[in-house]
Amino acid sequence: MLNIFLISLAVLALLSIIFEEVTHINKTKTTLFFGCISWIVLFISAGDIGHEKIIEAELNQNLLEIASLWLFLMSTMTFVAYLNAKGMIQILVQKLFPQRVSVRLLMIQVAFFSLVLSAICDNVTATLVSLGLLTTFKLESQMRRRMAVLIIFAVNSGGVSLITGDVTTLMIFLDGHVQMSELMMLFIPASVSVMLLALLFSLKAEGHVSTTPIKRDFQRVDVVIAIIFFSTIVATMALNVLFGIPPVLTFLTGLSIMFLVGHTTRSNKEELQILEYIRQVEYDTLLFFLGILLLVGMLKQIGTLDLLTQVYAQFDPNISNFVTGMGSALLDNVPLTAALLKADPLLNTPEWLGLTYSVGVGGSLLVIGSASGIIAMSKVKELTFVSYLKYVPALLLCYSVGYALTLYLSYKFFG
Repeated sequence: MLNIFLISLAVLALLSIIFEEVTHINKTKTTLFFGCISWIVLFISAGDIGHEKIIEAELNQNLLEIASLWLFLMSTMTFVAYLNAKGMIQILVQKLFPQRVSVRLLMIQVAFFSLVLSAICDNVTATLVSLGLLTTFKLESQMRRRMAVLIIFAVNSGGVSLITGDVTTLMIFLDGHVQMSELMMLFIPASVSVMLLALLFSLKAEGHVSTTPIKRDFQRVDVVIAIIFFSTIVATMALNVLFGIPPVLTFLTGLSIMFLVGHTTRSNKEELQILEYIRQVEYDTLLFFLGILLLVGMLKQIGTLDLLTQVYAQFDPNISNFVTGMGSALLDNVPLTAALLKADPLLNTPEWLGLTYSVGVGGSLLVIGSASGIIAMSKVKELTFVSYLKYVPALLLCYSVGYALTLYLSYKFFG
């Protein structure tokens, strides 16, 4: 009876995510509430001190995993919040794109830009910056919608190859199933699938478009902090590969350097001290992950995830991963990935890489399947759930090509 009640809480949390647009209740609030309540119920129903100690140990382990994820995301988000507020990202965009370009070439450039940007920034930031780029060009309604779909797919694809780009990639990495060097290989199938979609979308693209440059003022300290950010990303990968240093430690070090540099130089127009940019971090996102991971930890504690492992193990892992990726278009990929990690299926390196690609990119198959899609739907009026469906065949084709290439390269080099 207790297990049924706790599973019901998890189902209610999942439904609150799916129907967020209907209920207008922020999914962060509902998942955090159900996650906390589920553990409180576990403690109340423990019955004896020995059982309470077991539950407490499991909760502490769960919170330790969450803390590592939280601190890493907080570090990256603080850097991005600062650079975005200073207009450094917008300046980079203007440097990369010409004032007049053909629609066909623009589509390929936007796809590659979104792909690379999402590897070093979180998906939310990459989507907002890429969509902001579209507003600087005068595009027809249909072409703007097609560009938005391309950005969604590119952003979700780019994030799978680096731990700074996608939360599910970071979760799988922190769980110890893949190495940094192995993840970077995923950039090849991600790039191929995105470029394929760009080519398909550009077949009927004709004409040229132009943009008006916008001047943004920045100071020397902004450039220094941008350099610190990119240096921290490189150092994170290098130190992990060479010395096994946890990424969260390197990124926190980079963040501390940012704070020290900001303390020594502060412009007169600055409204916030450098340290206070941490307040601009999207804590809604962090609290959502907290709620989800508490729920998944509870499901592991009561043994429900063993059933997931059994269902998952009934089929070839490569097939299960492909279907799981498609499932992430309906269910949020964070709880889906967290549940699989807690279930701890026996997979080899190529299969873990296949899962990393599928849960990262599969959400692109529906506009509601990823944070990138939800943001794009709110920013681009031409993009709706129904209008997005016409692009599903092309998206499924590119997702399948990328997944097949992932398996081929993974088994060739790591199998």
